[in-house]
Amino acid sequence: MSEEQQLQVNGSARSVSGCPGRSLLGVLRDELNLTGAKYGCGEAQCGACVVLLDGRPVPSCITSVGSVGAAAVLTIEGLERDGTLRPVQEAFLEADALQCGYCTPGMILAVVALLEQNADPSEGEVIQALQKHVCRCGVYRRILKAVRLAAAKQAGAPEAIRARTAGDDR
Repeated sequence: MSEEQQLQVNGSARSVSGCPGRSLLGVLRDELNLTGAKYGCGEAQCGACVVLLDGRPVPSCITSVGSVGAAAVLTIEGLERDGTLRPVQEAFLEADALQCGYCTPGMILAVVALLEQNADPSEGEVIQALQKHVCRCGVYRRILKAVRLAAAKQAGAPEAIRARTAGDDR
């Protein structure tokens, strides 16, 4: 059964039609041309497809578009504003926390959500928040650095502290 549904995506109302059982990932990629979320495992085990629903990270591959309702959907494309990256995006770039980039959008969105809930997470809390995010390139240490750097940036730490955090190898 085909239905029309209104979604709030990246701050804009978007109309989609089709079966409400379709995956949110498919709608974002195929109908709305928002390709930042990636298809990985299709079973919510890799994190490549993560988007934020009302600020919560969710695997869009197993989330039906019909279940979204009035929730605000935020994709990686919706993070920057007027050409300005968010501190988490800047930190991932500064800490060189990506190689192929396939996992990066989901990781960044999960970190945005984490830092909204906890401005200064411990390494264990970061690992817990990212436990279902797989990086095949293995840049996990740089990802942890990026999270520390993003937290420092958001806290308004002086540039010297941020630079030391980015270069930190712990």
